[in-house]
Amino acid sequence: MNIVCLDMEGVITPEIWIQFSEVSGIPELRRTTRDEPDYNKLMQFRMDILREHGLGLKEIQDVIAKIDPLPGAKEFLDALRAETQVIILSDTFEQFAKPLLQKLGWPTIFCNSLEVDEKGMLTGVHMRCEKSKLTTVRGLQSIGFETIAAGDSFNDLEMILASKAGFLFRTTEQIKKDYPQLSAFETYDDLLTAIRKAL
Repeated sequence: MNIVCLDMEGVITPEIWIQFSEVSGIPELRRTTRDEPDYNKLMQFRMDILREHGLGLKEIQDVIAKIDPLPGAKEFLDALRAETQVIILSDTFEQFAKPLLQKLGWPTIFCNSLEVDEKGMLTGVHMRCEKSKLTTVRGLQSIGFETIAAGDSFNDLEMILASKAGFLFRTTEQIKKDYPQLSAFETYDDLLTAIRKAL
């Protein structure tokens, strides 16, 4: 039995931190896992900047409420879910994902959670497990699933490489150059066609 594992931000939704950077006017918050492979380091960097500017969870959630999925993402997910099981594997947080999941028709997501103090400031992250994307793919494989994975960033590479078929989607030129063995797509139609062939 097959199961498709998709990254969320950059693949089916805009990058939340980039959107928040634009609204808040803080360019440093544009850094994502495309720029910084060490996720813990990246999140500490983000939390430090938020604290400096007195910004907390509410301000981020207010921006997220106005974000829509990428054009064509819901139709892509609907077509895929009509043919096979799909799980979104994301390093985002429950507190961020919910409004976007509603707009996508409530697909299944495995993600992390934020630690927030009484003032609403981000104080830490609770990671679901270590190397969550790779660990989840390995777990699914251990119970009889064959995984097909797609993502756009450094933190997606392990799950892509560990799957029976893996694809890059709207990734960077550097990642394409570093992983020439991986097919890279720019449109949902092309990605859907590739996944269907792998099923």
